[in-house]
Amino acid sequence: MPKASPFHERTQPLCTSYRWKTWAGYHAVASYDICHEREYNACRQGAGLIDVSPLYKYDIQGPDAAAFLSRVTVRDIRKLKVGRVVYLCWTDDRGKIMDDGTCMRLGETHYRLTAAEPSFHWLCHHAFGFEVQVIDRGHDLAALALQGPTSRDVLRQVCDADVDQLKFFGLQQAAFNGFSGHISRTGYTGDLGYEIWVDKASALVLWDELMGAGAPFNIQPAGLDALDVCRIEAGFVMAGVDYVGAHEALVESQKSSPFELGLGWTVKLEDRPPCVGHRALAAEREQGSLWALVGLEIDWNETEALYGEYGLPPSLSGNAWRSPLPVYGHGKVQVGRASSGVWSPILKKNLALATIEANYARPGTTLEIEMTVEWSRRTVAVQVVHLPFFDPPRKKALVEEREKEPAPALADDIFSTP
Repeated sequence: MPKASPFHERTQPLCTSYRWKTWAGYHAVASYDICHEREYNACRQGAGLIDVSPLYKYDIQGPDAAAFLSRVTVRDIRKLKVGRVVYLCWTDDRGKIMDDGTCMRLGETHYRLTAAEPSFHWLCHHAFGFEVQVIDRGHDLAALALQGPTSRDVLRQVCDADVDQLKFFGLQQAAFNGFSGHISRTGYTGDLGYEIWVDKASALVLWDELMGAGAPFNIQPAGLDALDVCRIEAGFVMAGVDYVGAHEALVESQKSSPFELGLGWTVKLEDRPPCVGHRALAAEREQGSLWALVGLEIDWNETEALYGEYGLPPSLSGNAWRSPLPVYGHGKVQVGRASSGVWSPILKKNLALATIEANYARPGTTLEIEMTVEWSRRTVAVQVVHLPFFDPPRKKALVEEREKEPAPALADDIFSTP
């Protein structure tokens, strides 16, 4: 039976739709209302508050913590500064991705790794020979994602952290009303946003403080349905949806490498000790990948015309979809699959994330995607486009930079000089 998260006493009465999902063994709200529209709009126009406590959270501590994390992930964590966070992934010996997440450096020898899938046994297996402790913090840490253009305004009201100067992928310790925690400028919506990490004993007080302070800033509790729309707009992959972890794949063809998932920029192989999968990753980078993750924009005119053939108006779900659809090249030859997609309310476009053969991945390439209307399988045109679909300047900018061009995806000062 699913467990209650540390915030369940607050989320359960607000979930008037009674729509729940199971996430990592926890009850998680799918949408508080029957429709997630208000929650999505909060994340894009106000502030959405999302319970992300079910994330797997591992504290890595000890003199060899940085060396150990550099061994098991594709990043050289030895270069990560205290007070910074980095997005990364980890692979098996053949360079196939097992999971992705974030790593934050809380102190000189103290790191925290977040994951979508359970990784404790795998981490402990590789810890042999390192002076390091791997501690599962999943049950005693509560976490909230506060996401949206007014999220910074809300945080100013409830803690002493200098959120105005907290950089993208930065981390600060913060004092709240009678308790402390950490704030990271991270999230899964592709917008301005923060994640707040506290002991579970302080969870309900934190929720009440944020909801109270956020009322003037249009705060709303948001569920996983709204988050799913946001993460597709942001071009973020999801484990178990857009890729199958190497430890869960039944056949080799289900596995993917970081390069095939658009995560090649996280792979750092030079001037460092070898990591798990190092040799395979180096070989693939040199030879090139067979597959590539791309964004697709589904042609609206063709969609409308297809439905018109059956005397119907276009009918698209407001929810994100996760059932893979074939993608075809010229001559109706299948060249890949779209793994998830959604109608974007803010962009007014029908979007999909797809894994396709690399020689079709150039932006501007026209392909076709399967679309079923009245039980008839047909196709409509799609165009390959750059990811992310949605990338507002406010996501990375400091307060005084709000109107400037966005900063690089990951600032140079995340890492110190080797």
